[in-house]
Amino acid sequence: MRRSAAALILSVAALALAAGAASASAPAPAPRPSAGTLRGELRALVRAGVPGAVVLVRRGDRTLALAAGRADLATGEPMRARDRFKVGSITKTVVATAVLQLVGDGRLGLDDPVARWLPGLVPDERRITVRMLLAHTSGLFDYLDDPRTLAPYVAGDFGFRWTARRLVRIGVSHPPTFPPGAGWAYSNTGYLVLGLIVERVTGRPLAAVLEHRILRPLGLAATRLPGSQGLGHPRAHGYLVTASGREDVTAVSQSAFGAAGGLVSTAGDVARFYRGLLGGELLPARLLRAMTATVPRGPGLGYGLGIARFATPCGPRIGHDGAVPGYASLALNDARGRRQAVILVNTITDQETVGGPAAQAAYARLVATAVCG
Repeated sequence: MRRSAAALILSVAALALAAGAASASAPAPAPRPSAGTLRGELRALVRAGVPGAVVLVRRGDRTLALAAGRADLATGEPMRARDRFKVGSITKTVVATAVLQLVGDGRLGLDDPVARWLPGLVPDERRITVRMLLAHTSGLFDYLDDPRTLAPYVAGDFGFRWTARRLVRIGVSHPPTFPPGAGWAYSNTGYLVLGLIVERVTGRPLAAVLEHRILRPLGLAATRLPGSQGLGHPRAHGYLVTASGREDVTAVSQSAFGAAGGLVSTAGDVARFYRGLLGGELLPARLLRAMTATVPRGPGLGYGLGIARFATPCGPRIGHDGAVPGYASLALNDARGRRQAVILVNTITDQETVGGPAAQAAYARLVATAVCG
């Protein structure tokens, strides 16, 4: 899977289906959808060919979490709302939060050049800043666009383990997409570099930093950044659909994604993270404002520092999505994290959709109901 850019487009298209109910300029109220309605949308998604899915909707202090379909097609194990998924680029918001915490502590500067912390790692190291890496304006080529990255897994070696530095070297073996700061292009390479900077600043592995600074304080016991396969249990198996059929790719090593998309989590933990972040539990107000000050990056989409803003018929929502082999994820929140929707699906195609036209339409209806109810 290349990146979450394709999934972002999918998400915006899904939300657009609700446009008949209200205009984006005059947001409609967003009541909590009924359990029956959401359960019906989930079942329709499964009937359309998706193995299983989880949806969580939160309105104020009330939370509804539902699951449908199968977590494991081989055993018939049912999907549960607490199952762990690979959540892909939702990882970027978590990593960006840790970076901004270090900025708040005075240990790192948003305008620090990469050369200060990782000399010799990337081209234009004196011009590319931490801020550019967070905002995808560095111009660094996306390593996931190089077929060498996924080649071991395509060949069947799901346990093949990459290091972040090797993946960055693949990325910088290509010319930059544009000069630093001169454009915008989604770059997983930039987030691998950020992970390495966090490790250099703290002297600790990124996974340990995230655990200490974010996961443990928020009580996110089901969330972790594994170095390889390690989802833990209970988990949803992930399925990749290609022209040759559907394959269980759960065991593909998370090392291929790392700081760019390697996080494992649950719908409940994802919602709790964004609620804590947007509610001011993790960052001082000035840095949260800097993070969420998004710049328009496409129809209905803005991007800040590790976080995206979506235009929806029921008002703007902020969060992120993700797409890695076997899994698609989406987390959308209002500005304070009081109204939330998290959707996790355990399948993806090689075109980064949740399935064929019927599955995409069913997914769109589920997203629209969960977000705008």
